[in-house]
Amino acid sequence: MSITYLEAIREAQAKALADDPRVFIYGQDVGSFGGAFKATKNLAQEFPGRVIDAPISEDAMIGSAVGAAIEGMRPIIEIQFADFSTVGLNQIINNAASLFWRTNVSCPITIRLPSGGTSGSGPFHSQNMEALYAHYPGLIVMTPGTVEDAYSMLLEAVAIDDPVIFCEHKYLYYHLKAEKLPSEAMPVGKARIARPGRDLTIVTYSAMLHEALAVAEELATEGTEIEVVDLRSVKPLDTDTVIASVARTGKLLCVGETFPFGGVTAEVIARVATEAFDLLDVAPQRLNAKDTPVPFHPNLWAAHRPTARSIMSAVRNLLQN
Repeated sequence: MSITYLEAIREAQAKALADDPRVFIYGQDVGSFGGAFKATKNLAQEFPGRVIDAPISEDAMIGSAVGAAIEGMRPIIEIQFADFSTVGLNQIINNAASLFWRTNVSCPITIRLPSGGTSGSGPFHSQNMEALYAHYPGLIVMTPGTVEDAYSMLLEAVAIDDPVIFCEHKYLYYHLKAEKLPSEAMPVGKARIARPGRDLTIVTYSAMLHEALAVAEELATEGTEIEVVDLRSVKPLDTDTVIASVARTGKLLCVGETFPFGGVTAEVIARVATEAFDLLDVAPQRLNAKDTPVPFHPNLWAAHRPTARSIMSAVRNLLQN
């Protein structure tokens, strides 16, 4: 019996609620309806009074969570789409992120952001917000790309005393499955070598992990071994694992689904160029979505974001240098 990425998120929330009476879930339609994507299905019945429907105000939801955290609770906030989190931006970056540094009081809130594009979702329901939140000190930004990480990292997010932005990818909800949930996990801030290789390093995270792995699998049939690094979290960012991989391969391609300007891929390349320039055989490259709003039409959306095909093209260009 397999478990999906979405089911892993639901199971993690159920375990968090069962293990800690301070945990509660707050969000729009998370109660009897079970959430926009059913990530809280049946949890309101299983944990009466602790899975609470919120008004349509992300600002109020997150502000309430900050207040509850100050009083000793550990709220999980579900934002229906990551894009809508900007309505609560002031609460996240000016209140939650800075609270400990201003008051010496912890702010253990977890904000779940259903992130990324799906066919036909368009510009208001498809954005990846991880680079925006990673910019601000005080926030931890998780970007799980596997079923196992979706489960274990969400549990870790709830246990951490700092505010966590948990970027779960909507496309993976039903497309990704695992045989079972993990009993052990890597700590937050530690990247994972998803596939070892010797010829080129791809650094990526979230849904792009699987596009990169597909490219590595295909190139392996030609005798080319691509090393794929899954960042898992982008704040903190595991520079050491990235540089160690570049030391083995000498070539670096960073892939992200979000917009290119000031993104995670730019940060990775900046760190490698600054700290490990002598390890590079060629200039590092990045591949992101186009620098336009996310299009509605499925064909345009497919051309907008990186895919295995565009990653393959970028890899071949790098290998020729």
